[in-house]
Amino acid sequence: MNTLRTEDRATGQRLAWRRLAQVLLVALIVALLLVGWRHGASLQTLQASRDTLLALNATRPLAFAAAFFGLYVVATAVSLPVAQLLTLSAGALFGLLEGTVLVSFASTLGATLAMLSSRFLFRDWVRRHAGERLQRMQRGVARDGAFYLFSLRLVPVIPFFLINLLAGLLPMKVRTFWWVSQLGMLPATLVYVAAGTQLGEVTSLSGLLSLGLIGTLVLIALLPWLARGGLALLRRRRVYRGWQRPSAFDRNLVVIGAGSAGLVSAYIAATLRAGVTLVEGDQMGGDCLNTGCVPSKALIRIARAAHEVRQAQRFGIAVAEPRVDFAAAMRQVRAAIAAIAPHDAVERYRSLGVDVRRGHARIVSPWCVEVDGRPVTTRAIVIAAGAEPIVPDLPGLREAGYLTSENVWNLHTLPPRLLILGGGPVGCELAQAFARLGSRVTVVQRAARLLMREDDEVAAFVAARLHAEGVDVRVDHTAIAVESGEEGKWLRCEHAGASVRIAFDTVLVAVGRVPRTQGYGLEELKIPLTPKKTIETDAWLQTLYPNIYACGDVAGPWQLTHAGAHQAWYATLNALFGDIKRFRVDERVMPAVTFTDPEVARVGLNERAARASGVPFEVTRYDLADLDRALAEQAAEGFVKVLTAPGKDRIL
Repeated sequence: MNTLRTEDRATGQRLAWRRLAQVLLVALIVALLLVGWRHGASLQTLQASRDTLLALNATRPLAFAAAFFGLYVVATAVSLPVAQLLTLSAGALFGLLEGTVLVSFASTLGATLAMLSSRFLFRDWVRRHAGERLQRMQRGVARDGAFYLFSLRLVPVIPFFLINLLAGLLPMKVRTFWWVSQLGMLPATLVYVAAGTQLGEVTSLSGLLSLGLIGTLVLIALLPWLARGGLALLRRRRVYRGWQRPSAFDRNLVVIGAGSAGLVSAYIAATLRAGVTLVEGDQMGGDCLNTGCVPSKALIRIARAAHEVRQAQRFGIAVAEPRVDFAAAMRQVRAAIAAIAPHDAVERYRSLGVDVRRGHARIVSPWCVEVDGRPVTTRAIVIAAGAEPIVPDLPGLREAGYLTSENVWNLHTLPPRLLILGGGPVGCELAQAFARLGSRVTVVQRAARLLMREDDEVAAFVAARLHAEGVDVRVDHTAIAVESGEEGKWLRCEHAGASVRIAFDTVLVAVGRVPRTQGYGLEELKIPLTPKKTIETDAWLQTLYPNIYACGDVAGPWQLTHAGAHQAWYATLNALFGDIKRFRVDERVMPAVTFTDPEVARVGLNERAARASGVPFEVTRYDLADLDRALAEQAAEGFVKVLTAPGKDRIL
């Protein structure tokens, strides 16, 4: 409590100092404007006072130059709209060379001070009122901020003081802002200082900006973007150096992987009448159909039916304890896969015009993919190789035997004691399902709570629900080793500094998934990976090679079926039409669901993500205990939360 009070006091003091600085800044600007108005700060006044000022400069040149430098810095730092007049003065009083040097360094120093003042005084306020838009601008600056700032500086019709204030709201380094401003303002500085050397011939400030001059400066402003395009072309040539581009191509597109992302990519390409080859070395439909979405939802539905029978007495229905035929349940799971499989079958995609090839794909050049040794040349490649379960290097695990989300569907007998390593979505879903089917389930989670991407209260709600249904939830338990003997199997863990042993019959590993990035040519082409082991892509899903794209689990950051399909649209269109029009991936809203009962669903930002991104928010919460229908159906557990921007109804 004392710590919280100290933090609150410190926050209050910072806010007080910030408000005081804002008041003083406004007062200083008003005072300078009044002084300038009283003394007639105008072109005519400068022309009339030129001889007097030249005499002062001749008498004490260093002091006069220092005073002018300081005045220019202050005027620029407080964003007074007198930069043009002062720059003309520099030319009239100091000449072209000395005037340009004085103005160049004074304007950069003043602009930097203005930027820092804006960052200190206004950034928090802007974040509260324009958080999402500011984030988009921040991403843009992070991508090409130096080019963008350089272009703005080269166009004098855009007030420099506005650029200074805007830069303070963005995550631009002071060093970058300094040198870009120094170079970017130099052309306009030269123009105005040169005009100031002919002060007697200047009739108005606006007259300096003729259409020809503005056109010239706009062309100069385009130089950094032209340079950027030239650099991109050079990078492209360097990347492809050493590779022989074919003179003709067999296909427009080759897609590697027939999971969710790969199927959507091939479907879109075929719809657009592009020549597309789809390569799959395992099962059509990928993880979603065969080992993920379809079998898990089928098993969850069967488990929910058993649970509903047990709960029937709440509705006045007398039933006996249900007897679960686990083998029959698993047959139903496999029947669900078989019923949906034709949607993803080879025959269907060939009927759509897709050249489907079963075999191992290997990228041997940026324009060639070998399928079991047979080359297919292509203009573009989309990698949709998916991901696979992570199996930790846990002593004794392989000797004891283990299941993952890929082979758990091969079970024919219900495990009496099931140990699940991992408390993420897969671990929680299967823990509840197997517990409802009759297993004694223990979930071991190394972190301090379940569902680390969800809000704390959501994770606590799911943990409480699992516990109420008989699941033994062990959080903050670090697995050390698996031990096997005549008496059975145990997992040895460390918890709160003590050693803990947990007995089990079957262990299911659900600690996450890792992208499939090995064995199909990424190493040979030196396509880099991210720290999370996904293929490194840009905002258009391009890899190191502009004609090779990646989408789905192998590209990240999500490992969701619908996210793979979403990315596949962008990857395919960019691969086919990127030379004409490119589409940046829209990442603003991505739904996610954990299929426990009740389900956990979110769209957009939750509280955890908003805090991590520094996005201010307000929470509106509605408990289902207040909903008439939920009460009538005896399903009043749970809640809905809506995050909005402070003071607005815009949902985050």
